[in-house]
Amino acid sequence: MEETKYTEDNIKSLDWKAHIRMRPGMYIGKLGDGSSGDDGIYILLKEVLDNSIDEFVMGSGKTIEISLQNNRLIVRDYGRGIPLGKVVDVVSKMNTGGKYDTKAFKKSVGLNGVGTKAVNALSSYFRVESTRDNQSVSAEFEKGVLINTEQLEETSRRKGTKVTFVPDEEIFKKYTYRQEYITKMLKNYVYLNPGLSIIFNGEKFYSEEGLKDLLGDSIAQENRLFPIIHLRGEDIEVALTFSKAQYSEEYHSFVNGQHTTQGGTHLAAFKEAVVKTIREFFGKNHDPSDIRKSITAAISIKVMEPVFESQTKTKLGSTDMGGNLPTVRTYIVDFLKRNLDNYLHKNTETADKLQRKILQAEKERKELSGIRKLAKDRAKKASLHNKKLRDCRIHLSDINKEGYLDTTLFITEGDSASGSITKSRNVNTQAVFSLKGKPLNSFGLSKKIVYENEEFNLLQAALNIEDSIEDLRYNNIVIATDADVDGMHIRLLIITFFLQFFPELIREGHLYIMQTPLFRVRNKKETIYCYSEQERRDAIKKLTGKPEITRFKGLGEISPDEFKNFIGDDIRLDPVMLDKDKTIDELLSFYMGKNTPDRQEFIIDNLRLEVDLVEEIQDEINQL
Repeated sequence: MEETKYTEDNIKSLDWKAHIRMRPGMYIGKLGDGSSGDDGIYILLKEVLDNSIDEFVMGSGKTIEISLQNNRLIVRDYGRGIPLGKVVDVVSKMNTGGKYDTKAFKKSVGLNGVGTKAVNALSSYFRVESTRDNQSVSAEFEKGVLINTEQLEETSRRKGTKVTFVPDEEIFKKYTYRQEYITKMLKNYVYLNPGLSIIFNGEKFYSEEGLKDLLGDSIAQENRLFPIIHLRGEDIEVALTFSKAQYSEEYHSFVNGQHTTQGGTHLAAFKEAVVKTIREFFGKNHDPSDIRKSITAAISIKVMEPVFESQTKTKLGSTDMGGNLPTVRTYIVDFLKRNLDNYLHKNTETADKLQRKILQAEKERKELSGIRKLAKDRAKKASLHNKKLRDCRIHLSDINKEGYLDTTLFITEGDSASGSITKSRNVNTQAVFSLKGKPLNSFGLSKKIVYENEEFNLLQAALNIEDSIEDLRYNNIVIATDADVDGMHIRLLIITFFLQFFPELIREGHLYIMQTPLFRVRNKKETIYCYSEQERRDAIKKLTGKPEITRFKGLGEISPDEFKNFIGDDIRLDPVMLDKDKTIDELLSFYMGKNTPDRQEFIIDNLRLEVDLVEEIQDEINQL
């Protein structure tokens, strides 16, 4: 065998922008098309916003203005402004920033000087303008390349920084910003920074009571076991209550304003502290699961020079608070032991309700223990020869492996559809769970049914969410069913299951419905897959002549060779989102409860008979 030459010519050193564009995942996690809240286009906005937030934290600039028009984002703050002689360097030279000096930014989010450089390199157009001392400087870039600078000029504009950018379509294919995800991000920013105003396309976001407002918006008053407990310290803020309407635990955790969606040392310490404090208050060694059952809580801490486990900062790795402060664990445990204990002593009605809740949880756990043991034994045996789950190699917990944010579980109906996806999937990041038919309607049923129903129990085990979603194995849970009446019904039943027992999966943006092509339009040179009527018409016009048109009736009809076109880079996903104006109970009652005149009217108003659609399509094909 001929030996491959390895010389100096093989060693390449990429400049900063080329490296970011070649390996964007190292800097912003994943790419995506905007259908997921952790897609790269939102990380770009977050990286720019973090700098403006840090200005507010340092006492400069109480308002941030954001505009989104045709994928062009403009972020304007009224902070101190980038030092005018460093405007170009700050957004185009790696390891350049003002946050290495902890005197200027003691508890900042962006510490490594990478953020705005990544935005610059991954944008087809990027402009930064800084104003201070009645002077301004601006610079324009394309894909990280400087194309124009305007030197010092006198101005009467208010001080601050203005960043404009358009994510590059070469990197982010066919992307679209979803305002719901931006709104959620902005709400978190104002909850964590009371007194800050963020104006987005004219809509103002503002919070006076911080994390108390966050929980107030996420759990309806009638569903709270008792009023929200709100505790504040110098570097810590906590809010918590318990839900009457959900079984599982729900946490919102933050470090230095960063939403740590995968928790970390602070969240582990918080969960331990809640159990420890409540055990000591009641003087009983209650089971941790009984204490935390149905908890809804938020914790925010500020740490000197935090260490995160990835560039996207979704999991805290720091064990120390920094400075002369104790460890993260000791700090949080001591704070809760002192403040939560005081609160419960002063609010005896809340303490009584909490104690009754714990005893009820204990009773339910004991009633379920036999069923759970049987279900776990069954799941263990099934896992040895589980035909329902075709697993992948990487999981969401593999935070240091490339692609962990792309981990996906497809929930399919029937063997034919699951077979096609299994053969065409990416075995590293895509898993398949096959349903044998229509799942049970779980509306109004207790958690007991999750263990008694083998399919639900195996799905729960596959996702690893029995106690909480902290150890969720896949970032994306995708319902992949046929686009017909039966497929729609199965979607509704699966969504009902998650809403009933694991609503935080939906709140945290993990559940999606996969769009599947309705038509294939092709000639000898080109094939176009169409997901709507309009796309089919456009494809016919584009290919001209008499192209061959195939209408897909179900996923099982699509061959594995074709399927890879729909679940790869071009996958189309619709996120399942909760209506902020409706509670989960209201949603489930309307769609899954007893048939009502209101629902019948809704169905009639929104129904379009399939047969009419088919006949219309056939007529058009015949006319070609």
